[in-house]
Amino acid sequence: MPERSIATVCLSGTLEDKVAAAAAAAFDGIEVFEPDLIASPWTPAELAARCADLGLSIDLYQPFRDLDSTDPDRFARNLRRLERKFDVMEQLGTPTVLVCSSVSPDAVAGAEQLAQQLAAAADRAADRGLRIAFEALAWGRHVSTWEESWQPVALADHPALGLCLDSFHVLSRNGDPAGFADIAPGKIFFLQLADAPHLQMDVLQWSRHHRLFPGQGAFDLPAFLTGVLDAGYDGPLSLEVFNDVFRQADPVRTAVDAMRSLLWLEDQAAAERPDLGLPVRPAAPRLSGYSFVELAVDGVSGPQVGDVLARLGFAHAGQHRSKPVQQWEQGDARVLLNASVVRPAETGVAGVAALGLESEDPAGSAQRAASLLAPVLPRSRGVAEADLRAVAAPDGAQVFFTRTVPDGWPADFLPTGVRGGGVGVTRIDHVGLTQPFDSFDEAALFYREVLGLGPEEVTEIPAPFGLVRDRAVTNSERSVRLSLTASLLRRGEWSPGVPEPQHVAFATDDIVAAARTLREAGAPLLEVPANYHDDLDARFDLDPVRLAAMRELGLFYDETGDGAYLHLYTEVLGGRVFFEIVQRIGGYDGYGAANAPVRMAAHRRARLAMPGRPLIER
Repeated sequence: MPERSIATVCLSGTLEDKVAAAAAAAFDGIEVFEPDLIASPWTPAELAARCADLGLSIDLYQPFRDLDSTDPDRFARNLRRLERKFDVMEQLGTPTVLVCSSVSPDAVAGAEQLAQQLAAAADRAADRGLRIAFEALAWGRHVSTWEESWQPVALADHPALGLCLDSFHVLSRNGDPAGFADIAPGKIFFLQLADAPHLQMDVLQWSRHHRLFPGQGAFDLPAFLTGVLDAGYDGPLSLEVFNDVFRQADPVRTAVDAMRSLLWLEDQAAAERPDLGLPVRPAAPRLSGYSFVELAVDGVSGPQVGDVLARLGFAHAGQHRSKPVQQWEQGDARVLLNASVVRPAETGVAGVAALGLESEDPAGSAQRAASLLAPVLPRSRGVAEADLRAVAAPDGAQVFFTRTVPDGWPADFLPTGVRGGGVGVTRIDHVGLTQPFDSFDEAALFYREVLGLGPEEVTEIPAPFGLVRDRAVTNSERSVRLSLTASLLRRGEWSPGVPEPQHVAFATDDIVAAARTLREAGAPLLEVPANYHDDLDARFDLDPVRLAAMRELGLFYDETGDGAYLHLYTEVLGGRVFFEIVQRIGGYDGYGAANAPVRMAAHRRARLAMPGRPLIER
């Protein structure tokens, strides 16, 4: 099993905070980022002792910048500076220093001269029993690709001199990991891993602000890792991620996210190349759909949500044996209203508290989640109640692994005998969850690795109150869909007044008939402006009769080359939650994202029209 390491630059806080967080997330070692040590009251020896107490090795000291120089005097001074860092490394007990390719105006351009200077530095390292790992910065003055870094290292041919391969620096320059096979055996001294989204921007700014943990970006890190391992590397798998969000977030939470990303990467690489000897984790048990969505309500929001569910054709079919939880159902769609959560600061607010997911192996799903550091939630269980397993998602929602069988979770509910009229709802199509901006990427990785859901592309929606980032995760059968959103930037006092909106979307086979029934039942459906349907008429070649029905009933519409999507929304309930009813036609696989700005504006108008609402909410 490879050792797993993390650079202290990945984490927020002081060096003391970072070391504790790395240990809490079960890392084997750390890279010491020099500015963290400089700002710490610990001496290098004290840091080494603290790491030893926590079971952490110190795998790398970094970075040493601008070593080479065309000015002999400056190069001599740089060697003296390097010797002082060797002193520090001896106290830390770390064997390797990272030397970056130079960005200085006096950087050496020729490979032969650079090889000579690197060899001179390596001589001094060898005298101390230390090693130099030379890394090409993607923005280096003369050395900016891994091939350009390998050339002087190969020419120097020094046992204390090797390469550091950093996935960001390689992949941001479109480097080919297959070429690592040309590196001499034993010459890859260190490996640093980072993911990133594909961005069109200066590579230095891209690197300093937008790196992500593996599995959260767009780089092909499994291919990168297998290329490095094929080249004979047997050292730590280490993370080095510069990210503005991570550097401000809870370091323990970030470290757990980081560890989960490494486990994901190992899983992917092991699946592609079983011969590499990476640990093989059992695949996530198959999920087949939603057993329920649970909403947390109170005495104010509960009756409001229950009334709307009834108007949507749901029946209050069951009451929990021991808890104030109602079961509402229509077809295979089930919504639980849980009034047992006391939230004095959020009176009248409803929110998605839990997702019940149908698993072919609930115990296996829970075991996998625990192995990936998902918090396992304790549960009080009454007599004759099902033994349910749940873990916490990054946004605090509970994820239950269930089976809807007679002796499963439905046995916890006593039948009420109530039957609903129904409007043609068949099942839950998807659930939309707004994530705190700081945990958007963490959430996508959580659902990807813990639940085995595949992530789709990130899109940005120009919403009325700023850009909203959206990413769906789904299983291959499309029976479990989650739409994750986050506001990119929210500053100032003025806002739309709906904090972190959430919604549950129900599927139907005939939305026109459903919409007519809902309007007759007085369901609080969202009003759609006439301009929207005028635009539909201009953009799509729609049947006039269908378009007229859309206008009359307030339906939204979207289409792709292989299908179409009709949907409608309720107004916001309990200050945060709304329902959606959708009909998918053909191969349409999206969520009507193009309609989101119109829906958001309509929700805003509906809220302002409520009695007692100010013209501008603050």
